[in-house]
Amino acid sequence: MPAAGARCAGLRRRLPVLRWLPRYSLAWLQLDLMAGLTVGLTVVPQALAYAEVAGLPLQYGLYSSFMGCFVYCFLGTAKDVTLGPTAIMSLLVSSYAFHEPVYAILLTFLSGCIQLAMGLLHLGFLLDFISCPVIKGFTSAASITISFNQVKNILGLQGIPRQFFLQVYETLRRIGETRAGDAVLGLACLAVLAGLRAMKSRLPRAACMEPLAARLSYLIVWTSATARNALVVLFAGLVAYSFQVMGSQPLTLTGSIPQGLPAFRLPRFSMAAPNGTIPFRSMVEDMGVGLAVVPLMGLLETVAIAKAFASQNDYRIDPNQELLALGFANVLGSFVSSYPITGSFGRTAVNAQSGVCTPAGGLVTGALVLLSLAYLTSLFYYIPKAALAAVIISAVVPMFDAGIFRTLWRVKRLDLVPLCVTFLLCFWEVQYGIVAGVLVSGILLLYSIARPPIKVSEGDVLLVQLGSSLHFPAMECLRDAVCSRALAASPPRSVVLDCCHISSIDYTVVVGLAELRQELRKHGLSLAFCSLQDPVLKVLLSADLEGFQHFPSREEAERCGGVEPGDESSLLPTGLIQ
Repeated sequence: MPAAGARCAGLRRRLPVLRWLPRYSLAWLQLDLMAGLTVGLTVVPQALAYAEVAGLPLQYGLYSSFMGCFVYCFLGTAKDVTLGPTAIMSLLVSSYAFHEPVYAILLTFLSGCIQLAMGLLHLGFLLDFISCPVIKGFTSAASITISFNQVKNILGLQGIPRQFFLQVYETLRRIGETRAGDAVLGLACLAVLAGLRAMKSRLPRAACMEPLAARLSYLIVWTSATARNALVVLFAGLVAYSFQVMGSQPLTLTGSIPQGLPAFRLPRFSMAAPNGTIPFRSMVEDMGVGLAVVPLMGLLETVAIAKAFASQNDYRIDPNQELLALGFANVLGSFVSSYPITGSFGRTAVNAQSGVCTPAGGLVTGALVLLSLAYLTSLFYYIPKAALAAVIISAVVPMFDAGIFRTLWRVKRLDLVPLCVTFLLCFWEVQYGIVAGVLVSGILLLYSIARPPIKVSEGDVLLVQLGSSLHFPAMECLRDAVCSRALAASPPRSVVLDCCHISSIDYTVVVGLAELRQELRKHGLSLAFCSLQDPVLKVLLSADLEGFQHFPSREEAERCGGVEPGDESSLLPTGLIQ
């Protein structure tokens, strides 16, 4: 019986759907249906728009929007999270898939495999090495890059390059070629989206005791503001269709989108090219660092969003299970021609505000996307590109955090270095910005380890206290600080090393301490330890140090005045004495 209980607990941990499905109720179903429909009305126009950001045919945005909903329902641990295409992931795909669907689908498959491996090996801690300044620098730069990438569609310009600096130059040079129809419609859509967003943020919640008419009005306004993307795209499509019927078309349209569901098949591991076939190995080499950046950024977005909403709505998530859910979603998504997906902050917020109770709301969202693919793609022909551009700009502008520069200047100015490095280099190439930001953060982290704060107090003995743990790169710094202060004092003083902040040491540190003791002995001084934690004391005793002296507290060390150096004592471990 205990073994069977353990197996059931393990199964519930790996299949979180088994935790909430037995308790599912009609009240939950009603709320999940409402939330799923609301998110579905948001995801369809966003999916079409994000495919444009990724440089892929628009139907691939819809292909990427349903499998994650279905998989997360069974494997996800956060009731609010929705998986699908996002602005950040679309930007990364445009950089590493070279606007080729075959590359994008293979990138999805390989990213999913990497995410699955990380989840199974519990490697989620690697995400902790991507610091907040790096993330803020990347998202702020992405906000500007993605927004300006859509200016050409707002203005109706064709043939604008995708590289950011060339894009800025060409857009400004050809601004005189702006199509009036696209510009007017695009700016109008932006204004409506901004107005509906502001209306939703200031909308007071209707109380239960208010009249039915007031509550109904609140519901209508809230639904309109929440589904603003769908309403704007629908309105713009009707305008474009009206012009088409009248025989004149001043707008640039999306055009034909293939109807029907994608085939369920393995991703292709090679690609036909005019001069032959590109093999799998060459495709992997072409994607290069993208095979690390895409899965890591996907995991980072999903786990960060899940943690944020779990904290807000008072429930717990399992980060490693989230890695597995995202990995399975990407692997299975590659079988239906999806490009890499991750958690969407905007749609997750809509899901939470709609009152979703379980991940089952994703089933409704996924079903709505499938219905759109099966029956509505012919209507997408009339969607103006300017309207989709307005949807993208409206979604990514809030990602730019101007206040982070001021905050870091006030809190810790050194953190501005990785922020600015990431922010600036992301305009050149996204991968260079992220990698450079992580490297700079790593260097700053290593520097703080190699140069810990050292506090020296003079008395009968020289009391030396490290402000952080002691790792081997810091040994030379500690040695120089101790020797310079101990020998410069008048008269020279013995040293007591306060180890209260040191939780672990390695053999290199033991050797360094032994050499430090030996150097002090040459001048007739001693080295003792106080406030040793058990793991550190165990290592020092196991090293079989001769003449090792330690005190339980700094007060006792000061009272005893340190220790007198013996004639033959040495802190060099046995075996190092030559």
